[in-house]
Amino acid sequence: MMEKNVIVILIDGGRLDYALSSPVFNKLKSASSFFSQTITYGPHTIAAMHAVFSGCYGSRTGTNSYWSTYKFKKSRFKTLTEYLHENGYHTECDLLNKLIVPRYGFDEFKIHDELNDNLVTRHSELVKKMIDVSKEKKFFLYLHYSKIHTTIMNEVLKVYTNYSKEYFEKKEENKKRYSKLFQDAEIYLDSILQVITQCGFDKNSLILVMSDHGISVGEKFGERAYGAFCYDYTIKTFAYYISSDFGPKEIQGQVRHIDFMPTILDQLDIELDENFKPLDGISLLPLIKGQTQPEMIAFTETGNPLDKKKPPKEPNTKSVRTSKWKLIYNEYNNTKELYNLEKDPAETNNLINSGLEIEEFLWNEFLRIQNNK
Repeated sequence: MMEKNVIVILIDGGRLDYALSSPVFNKLKSASSFFSQTITYGPHTIAAMHAVFSGCYGSRTGTNSYWSTYKFKKSRFKTLTEYLHENGYHTECDLLNKLIVPRYGFDEFKIHDELNDNLVTRHSELVKKMIDVSKEKKFFLYLHYSKIHTTIMNEVLKVYTNYSKEYFEKKEENKKRYSKLFQDAEIYLDSILQVITQCGFDKNSLILVMSDHGISVGEKFGERAYGAFCYDYTIKTFAYYISSDFGPKEIQGQVRHIDFMPTILDQLDIELDENFKPLDGISLLPLIKGQTQPEMIAFTETGNPLDKKKPPKEPNTKSVRTSKWKLIYNEYNNTKELYNLEKDPAETNNLINSGLEIEEFLWNEFLRIQNNK
């Protein structure tokens, strides 16, 4: 097994377009394999991060909604944490609540106070703590930056509904709010990366900096934040994979959250456990090494609350996506949407039932994924 620590830093609610114009993120891009088209399984944190940690879609693992953390089929799906723990790693995380990721395999499972804790200080000290840990064994550290989420929860989710016209009419104000939150995330990330470098962990660690989903600033009426729709402003995320083994590279083709677990295990030479169900994700190491591999379909699903106050127990809005096309199926009213993402990145021109061959192809792919349990 290759000897590397693993550090995952999640910027909860981080939008790709803001990262693309950020000095901090562009500096990070110059030192990493940057995946500029990373698609989440779930445009909300619980389903998204269970998919990251299991390498599988929640439609198979059981964690497919806000309510299904405890439905994760742990006897059938093995998590990244469990693989690393079994291979001698110290495993630790710091989260905003206990529902975010599967708990299995963690030596220390910490929860921060998202309203009051200073995450720069808290997470810097956690990284420094790994200096002593690393004298004995390799470590896996998962840090969850929750401040964007917290403010959106308090200033948007608790104030407006998905049909509050005043929210969607204040797009400039919404953008300003989000810009300020993203700037705070930049300060956090820059600080933590500096501490990682000061501790020397940049040289002997795999570091994944990612977001779980984006957040609306008012693009589409009916979704004031995230989790209602499957449009690109929430399902397209960022991911920076840093390892001293590889030079910087931008990978523009579509990849998926479910691909990161098999990539990490592949780089560490950890074999998959055949006692568990096969993964949905694939290793991205060939792409990181400059080789080509076929682009995989990305499946996303979420639960649109519609006129209810809480999301449904099961997903009712689903999509399949290539880097050029997307098909959305709104199960709650049996409607479909088809978008040419190259010509129509804002997804405003629905091409469904216009006789395009891609529609049948994507629908068949959707049915294939849906039926794969």
